[in-house]
Amino acid sequence: MDKLNGKTALVTGASRGIGRAIARRLAAEGAHVGVHYATNETAAKETVAGIEAAGGTAFAIRAELGVPGDAEALWRAFDEHADGVDILVNNAGIAGPGQIHEVTEADYDKVFAVNAKAPFFVIQKGLERLRDGGRVINLSSGVTKVAFPGMTSYAASKGAVEVLTLTLAQTLGPRGITVNAVSPGTIETDIHPWMADPAAKAHAAGFSVFDRVGQPADVADVVSFLASDDSRWVTGQNIDVSGGSGLGI
Repeated sequence: MDKLNGKTALVTGASRGIGRAIARRLAAEGAHVGVHYATNETAAKETVAGIEAAGGTAFAIRAELGVPGDAEALWRAFDEHADGVDILVNNAGIAGPGQIHEVTEADYDKVFAVNAKAPFFVIQKGLERLRDGGRVINLSSGVTKVAFPGMTSYAASKGAVEVLTLTLAQTLGPRGITVNAVSPGTIETDIHPWMADPAAKAHAAGFSVFDRVGQPADVADVVSFLASDDSRWVTGQNIDVSGGSGLGI
């Protein structure tokens, strides 16, 4: 597994969950991986340690997203460890539960600041570091395709990410840089404690044609493909990684 040998990657929100699985998979393919985190330093260090124990290389960097100057802070921290990036994975995000009448303006602003504004400026400020022939991979969500009224602001923020992906694919194409999105369905991670309830987990599994909930590795494998040269002719796409959720609707 050496498709990414000599490449440097940055994965935001990589201390746990899907981000951790992506960081581990890219490192297993040979990439030198920047593991970004906002607050959980212990978890980030565990991710790095796991990568190193498996024979890969990685480094942890901290930057809070969704605040003024976040992109600049992220890249300053990155620059201490690497002099350029080949693969940028915008994975960090926060949930925004609540139907439209329940969402406050502050809640809305926070969700969009982290989920939509931060990736926009992380990409913008990273353009001079992103090498020609590179990869930008944005994490969206299956909630942009099937109505989830209880996640209105979150879904809207991910819709913005998908449009950004499409636009940047054309903008960065002349440099040989591909820009794609990945849209997971329900994934079993520690940010979904409700899955400890067998009935709730079984209900979520029923969304997929495979009758199971997704695992972080299911998403990481697709990101690995998009990060590799195998995906060189794929850009401006949004890959559904939901196990066929919603096909029967």
